[in-house]
Amino acid sequence: MPRTSPLMNVMQQAARKASRRLVRDFGEIENLQVSRKGPGDFVTAADVRTDQKLRESLEQARPAIGFLTEEGEDVVGEDHTRRWIIDPIDGTANFMHGIPMFAISIALEEAGEVTAALVYAPISDEMFWAEKGQGAYLNDRRLRVAARRHMGDAMIGTGIPYLENPKNSEFLTELSAILTECAGIRRMGSAALDLAYVAAGRLDGFWHTGLSPWDIAAGILLAREAGAMVSRTDGGGDPLYKGDVLAANEAIHSRMLRLLRQARKP
Repeated sequence: MPRTSPLMNVMQQAARKASRRLVRDFGEIENLQVSRKGPGDFVTAADVRTDQKLRESLEQARPAIGFLTEEGEDVVGEDHTRRWIIDPIDGTANFMHGIPMFAISIALEEAGEVTAALVYAPISDEMFWAEKGQGAYLNDRRLRVAARRHMGDAMIGTGIPYLENPKNSEFLTELSAILTECAGIRRMGSAALDLAYVAAGRLDGFWHTGLSPWDIAAGILLAREAGAMVSRTDGGGDPLYKGDVLAANEAIHSRMLRLLRQARKP
């Protein structure tokens, strides 16, 4: 059984505490107060409430650390080198439609690098977590990426741009290139869970563009600690603040990168 650090205990307790009301809200979807804040980007009363609960718990335990959250501003803490990056409900559209594919995502960034990560799926009670250099885990089980090396055997995850996204045509070209070689493609609706699933070997690879740091901060560390190669979709470096990500084991990553590059050629 893995030993969790005091920091990870704080993160897990915060996620579980915030999830209690979230699970109740999910059981009463028809009563949620929903407002629209952008194309395909919904905010709910549950989203805001979960954000507040997470911040309260984390701030109480580690008062010097700042925050970057989906629902709030960038708050600089007394410790300028560290901040929490939080998505209270990654997969809000799934949540508001009664689809149980959503998660709480918490990452700790230190001096520009994510060093601790948690993705918690409250409906299935699956806690994905990792600390830099310590491996990735699902509840108490150590995770490793899938060992499949051939695209023909691979199940690949992605995210589909919303209707008004100017990159829709580019995505369709990429989708066609990947689809012709892999065993299948899945669109879960939560980038945090997609990356956690890569870490768990449930998905062999994942690519997505148009993302925010809170969508992928925790998932990036989870995937890397489970043995995945994680880059931008053009093969560039750290994807955290660039908005696009490609994650897979070494063999699948190499092939997906080649296919994506070919798809983007004029």
